Amino acid sequence: MDHNSLALPVGTTLDRFIMRKQEDFPYATGELSQLLRDIALATKIVNREINRSGLIDIAGAYGNRNVQGEDQQKLDVVANIRFIRALRNGGEVCTIVSEEDEEVIQTGNNQGKYVVAMDPLDGSSNIDVNVSIGTIFSIYRRISPTGTVGNEQDCLQRGTHQVAAGYVIYGSSTMLVYTTGNGVNGFTYEPSLGEFFLSHPNITIPASGSVYSINEGSADSFSAGLASFIAYCKQQSYSARYIGSLVADFHRNLLKGGIYIYPPTQKSPSGKLRLLYECNPLAFIVEQAGGKSSNGYTRTMEIEPTGLHDRCPLFVGSKDLVEKVEEFLAAEYSKEPVANS
Repeated sequence: MDHNSLALPVGTTLDRFIMRKQEDFPYATGELSQLLRDIALATKIVNREINRSGLIDIAGAYGNRNVQGEDQQKLDVVANIRFIRALRNGGEVCTIVSEEDEEVIQTGNNQGKYVVAMDPLDGSSNIDVNVSIGTIFSIYRRISPTGTVGNEQDCLQRGTHQVAAGYVIYGSSTMLVYTTGNGVNGFTYEPSLGEFFLSHPNITIPASGSVYSINEGSADSFSAGLASFIAYCKQQSYSARYIGSLVADFHRNLLKGGIYIYPPTQKSPSGKLRLLYECNPLAFIVEQAGGKSSNGYTRTMEIEPTGLHDRCPLFVGSKDLVEKVEEFLAAEYSKEPVANS
């Protein structure tokens, strides 16, 4: 028997992968690599808290509302603390924007070169029913002078200025998926070893797909163009798949092909998702995977943010499907019919 067959390789760890890819950044001196490791560390801790939430009474509502006016879950608070602590202790980040905090968070690391915008725990209301939830993050280089206190302008950059973005999905397995502008790679967590291993190299989203993800409970408030697109999807016998957890819906469509839509509605005329730490990072990822993201008319990453918690409609996924819905939305105003192909 071949001795090597008794101890097969376990694969490439996230740390090793990051080190190998460091040459992708000629201006980097290791800070971005360390920052990604800090995020991975916080992810492992949050994953532990999620997996034992039903045993130590940290599931359910916390009793407060966040800046978005949404009821905070206990795990929202836990995840926010864990990520802020990891980023503060790491030293590479000067300023943080979080869904859970109204103002920018100063880390005290004035020498830090980076800014992080994050949704620490997206879809956390689903934790009580064991539905997959996630973390979304976006990384920018600061624009204020190094050595000074970071400010809001460091955070209010277009998505095109992102240097890295990613998400974590806590589901049947825990996966970290990220891009640094050179493709998209996914890593699966192996809890017995406490390591992320490369499991999905060079992720590419199918150019088209047969899945549309939208909350049709709001159909009465859809625009005529969007309603026509949904009717088109049904005519094509596409499958409706909507989990109600952004990361989970996006992750499925990224791997299988499809489109995720959170449109403007009467209740939320600007959409509900936040530009800085939900739409932009997912747009960066999907574009690097060969897909597309827009607000229905404009490329997501070219939208100019004016506030830390700006909201934005989101049409993201396979390129052909995003372009098709944009056709229907444009036709609503031009009154020109859309080709049914």
